[in-house]
Amino acid sequence: MSFYHKLGNIPTKRHTVFRKPNGELYAEELVSTHGFSSVYSLVYHCHPPTLVKQIGTPYNVAPKIALEKHLKHTSLRGYQVAPVDDYLESRKPVLVNADLHISLASPKKSMTDYFYKNSQADEIVFIHEGSGKLKTGYGSIPFSYGDYVIIPRGTIHQFEFDSTENRLFIVESFSPVRTPKRYRNEVGQLMEHAPFCERDIRVPQDLETFDEHGDFLVKIKKQGLIYPYTYGSHPFDFIGWDGYHYPYAFSIHDFMPITGKLHQPPPVHQTFETDTFVLCSFCPRLYDYHPDSIPAPYNHSNVDSDEVLYYVDGDFMSRKSVEKGQITLHPGGIPHGPHPGAVEKSIGQTKTDELAVMIDPFRPLMLTDDALKIEDPDYYKSWLS
Repeated sequence: MSFYHKLGNIPTKRHTVFRKPNGELYAEELVSTHGFSSVYSLVYHCHPPTLVKQIGTPYNVAPKIALEKHLKHTSLRGYQVAPVDDYLESRKPVLVNADLHISLASPKKSMTDYFYKNSQADEIVFIHEGSGKLKTGYGSIPFSYGDYVIIPRGTIHQFEFDSTENRLFIVESFSPVRTPKRYRNEVGQLMEHAPFCERDIRVPQDLETFDEHGDFLVKIKKQGLIYPYTYGSHPFDFIGWDGYHYPYAFSIHDFMPITGKLHQPPPVHQTFETDTFVLCSFCPRLYDYHPDSIPAPYNHSNVDSDEVLYYVDGDFMSRKSVEKGQITLHPGGIPHGPHPGAVEKSIGQTKTDELAVMIDPFRPLMLTDDALKIEDPDYYKSWLS
C-alpha cells in the first residue's frame, strides 16, 4: 500500500549531514525496489547496516514437489498441520509455483533469539488464529484474527505472539504486492468505489531504537535457502525513516463487500494484486436482491488460472462439509461449482456469513509432500449426488 509515512527523526533534506548527539554520523540507507524506479524508503541507522561478523552454513528450505502436473480438484485439511515451536520451522509449503508459495503454519513460540528476512519475496501473512505484534526497524504493528500482515521483501522482522495457539496462512509473492489498480486514481489514492480506504491500513507505529552492539542472528531467505548471518549491531537501530516502502496490516473484517442485484463475479472481492496472481476476500454480505436471483455461484471454468480457497470461518452455502483451515484447489481447465443441492438451497437466502481468502494464480500450482500428508483423497468425488 503505497502512501507516504515517516517515523522518528530524519534530516530536513535527503543525503545530507545528520549527526548523533556525540557528533558521529547516522548511517543512511536507501531501501529501493525495482532498481531505483519504484517505491523506496530512506532509513537512518545508529550503525552501518553492513556489520557482518559471521555467515553460517546455508540450509535448504525449498518446497519438496510431490505432483508437478495434475488435473484434479484437491482439498487439504489445513488444521492437520501440527503446531511447532519455531516460527520458521512451522511453515509448511503446500501449493507452489515459480510466482508464489502458499504455506500453512502453526507456530507456538515468538521469535526471540533470531530475526528473519525474506530477501526476494513479499509476504502476506493472514492471521487465522492468534494475536501479537510484528516487530521491525520501521516500528511495530499489532495483529489479531483476520489481519493480513504485509511484509515487503528485504524487511527484517520478528513475530511476537501472545499465546501458543496460532494459525497462519502465508503467501510468498515473488512480484510486489499492490492494491488493485482499478481502485486507485492517477496519484495512487484509493477511490470512492474501492471496498477499503487508507483509513483501514495500519502502518508501523511506536518506533523504538535499539542502539546496541553484539551478536544478532538474522536468518535470510533467498532461492530456497536460509543463510544465517550474524550482525554486529541490532537490526532495529532505526533512529528514523520516511518513504513508501514499509510493512502494514489490513483486516479482512474492514473489507466492504460490493453487492448487486444479481450474482457478482469474484473480481469484486479482490483485495491485492501482483503481476502473477490476485488475492480476494470473501466476507459476510447481503445476497443479490433480484426477486429471481440465485445467490449460489454458477458452475465455472477458470481456463486461464487455478483457483485456491482458504476457508476461515462461517457457513459456505456453495459447499458441504467445509472445515476451518481447509484449502481447496480447483485447477484451471476443468469446471467446478456448487455442491449438489446448494443451488436450490440458496434461493431465497438474504445473506451469508462466510469468510475466506481466495487466490487465483496465472500459472499452475504444484502440490508438495506436505500437501499430500493432509489431502482428502476423495474430494474430487464430492459433486456426485
